[in-house]
Amino acid sequence: MASNDVQDYVGFDTITQQMERKFLKRGFNFNVILVGESGMGKSTLVNSIFASHLIDSQGRRAAQEVIRKTTEIAPVTQTLEENGVRVRLTIVDTPGFGDQCNNEGCWVPVIKYIKDQHAAYLERELKPQRDRVIVDTRIHACLYFLNPGSRGLRPLDVEVLKRLTEVTNVIPVIAKSDSMTIEERTAFKRRIKEELAFHRIVVFPYACEDDSEEDRVLNASIRELIPFAVVGSEEVMELDGKLVRGRRHGWGVINIFDENHSDFVHLRNFMLRTHLSDLVEVTAQRHYEQFRTSQLRQIKELRAQQAAAAATGGPHAMPTQAPPQAPVANVMQHQPMTQV
Repeated sequence: MASNDVQDYVGFDTITQQMERKFLKRGFNFNVILVGESGMGKSTLVNSIFASHLIDSQGRRAAQEVIRKTTEIAPVTQTLEENGVRVRLTIVDTPGFGDQCNNEGCWVPVIKYIKDQHAAYLERELKPQRDRVIVDTRIHACLYFLNPGSRGLRPLDVEVLKRLTEVTNVIPVIAKSDSMTIEERTAFKRRIKEELAFHRIVVFPYACEDDSEEDRVLNASIRELIPFAVVGSEEVMELDGKLVRGRRHGWGVINIFDENHSDFVHLRNFMLRTHLSDLVEVTAQRHYEQFRTSQLRQIKELRAQQAAAAATGGPHAMPTQAPPQAPVANVMQHQPMTQV
């Protein structure tokens, strides 16, 4: 048989097409938590990023109105579809912190919520009969809103950022950056960068030895932009004959898509077009894995204590054939997953 008649093509290169078909059929989860003071435009910005009215703004609609505030952690889930790709998007709005005279521990509910999502996922993973598809409620990104009126990171910001970066991917943004001049914005961003470095606060994206040269260049350009100075708006207006989303001021219009006015486009592209997969993957491989390892170690220690107590007939002795799920649930409920 002539060599040119031999069929050497195997076909395993179609695996990406197979995976794509399944992925498109199943869709994916993306969960974002919003953290910052009241009145920073958190709801408006996230609605602008996804070009959908996902959550209602608590901001004032008129100058004489009393400022309304988010009073409890409130997740909102909607399914969005774009070019055949479905995303089950959950936005978690949190109560504004830093609003009180005594802000001690005001970050605790936020940290607890994030850890509780890890715990819920772990509990579903450890079930004797697991669901075919585990619904992922773990937080993949945290948008942390900085007040443009401050002189830099406040002690409260430093404390909260240190704790948040231990449990999730933090993306700092300067809210309502149109309240500053270009010079003020540049100086403020430089100051925030210096203070993040001084306090050793590492935000997303993280450096990785496995990154390609292209990834390193891309991530370096993103780190230059952090913190993103953003302006959000759901209002559509006409500017130079084109319809844009923007904010109208006495001196003119801020076009949120104009890179000279705002880093909004860079933030949106970063979160959705270049690093969406990384945000989900890093959550699973870094933050959740650290939580999972810690919890399983505690479960192992608890069982060792129970076995030792059973051997000595101590007061905390348990039957050696106790259902394995019981100590897991016990650790979930009483161990540090619910503490800060």
